[in-house]
Amino acid sequence: MNIVHFFFTFTGMSKPIKKSALTENDGIEPPEIISAVSVQQIQKFRRAQPTAEELIADILKGNKTALSRAITLVESTSPVHLEKANQVIQGCLPHANQSVRIGITGVPGVGKSTFIEAFGKYLTSLGKKVAVLAVDPSSSISHGSILGDKTRMEELVKDEDAYIRPSASGESLGGVARKTRESIMLCEACGFDTILIETVGVGQSETAVHSMADFFLLLNLAGAGDELQGIKRGIMEMADLIVINKADGDNVNKAKLAKTEYNRALHLFPMKNSGWSPKVTTCSAIKKEGIDNVWETISSYFELTQENGYFSQKRKEQNQYWLLETINDQLKNNFYNNPEIIKLLEENKRAVQNNEKSPFAAAQMLLENYFK
Repeated sequence: MNIVHFFFTFTGMSKPIKKSALTENDGIEPPEIISAVSVQQIQKFRRAQPTAEELIADILKGNKTALSRAITLVESTSPVHLEKANQVIQGCLPHANQSVRIGITGVPGVGKSTFIEAFGKYLTSLGKKVAVLAVDPSSSISHGSILGDKTRMEELVKDEDAYIRPSASGESLGGVARKTRESIMLCEACGFDTILIETVGVGQSETAVHSMADFFLLLNLAGAGDELQGIKRGIMEMADLIVINKADGDNVNKAKLAKTEYNRALHLFPMKNSGWSPKVTTCSAIKKEGIDNVWETISSYFELTQENGYFSQKRKEQNQYWLLETINDQLKNNFYNNPEIIKLLEENKRAVQNNEKSPFAAAQMLLENYFK
């Protein structure tokens, strides 16, 4: 008999029950308010989608979550979401158009995100409510998009008076999201009085942004070419203000020289219909220098164009432009989603690839079938 059995025999105690070391003790029951009420409410909130009326009411109260949900509906390609998005836009329309819209473009690497953050923080310090609609380029291979502007704008994203919404460009021409126009109206209805629209800086996105912005700002770098090189780009014809960024350190003198060159180039252009003479200035977004001068110039532009009536006239022309663009988009979508056209299109693609039919004859035949 070993010592253990001897001990239990001598004391009259029963043998110990063997237990696994991996046993689990009973936990403490959670309070009823958490287990029965709060969890159910959270699950209900997650499952339930707000109605169009609820979204409109929350947007008008300045609710950023409702604004984000509405923009997601606007960007969706689902027919169900499209109908709901149109209801939200229609409900917000009477409360829109109470802001200034500033388009910002520039080649990749010019410092757009850094500039927008510095500019946005400066505007919120003046009591402005700033919405940033940043368009990120989508990969032509994976069709994905990083949507990294919120990561770059670490300070602005935490500002209560700012809202940043990155959107993927998708297949939209030039990288401007197809629904940016509607997103602007929703942001205005949510109470944002200054809308900054950032383009990806490539392709023809500048033309699209110019058609939805009141003021067009072009960011440039020193040493990007002489004044003739700037004219060749064509973008200078649309710019109301050229800002030479990164004017710090060893680049200060280069930036001043570039400013002189661009001023010379601007004199070669005819006077704008707005009566505004485009300006050139320098700044350092990373050091937050010269940002106040940028806003002073923009403010001068708005004072001039509101006095001479060009501001409201341009808004009317833009509304007409987007009416026609929406019709074009809808016709295109209807054409490619037509069941008969889908079938005929595949047949004609093969015929065109095999040189059995010319692309123009195939296109004409498809259009004739569509409009029958």
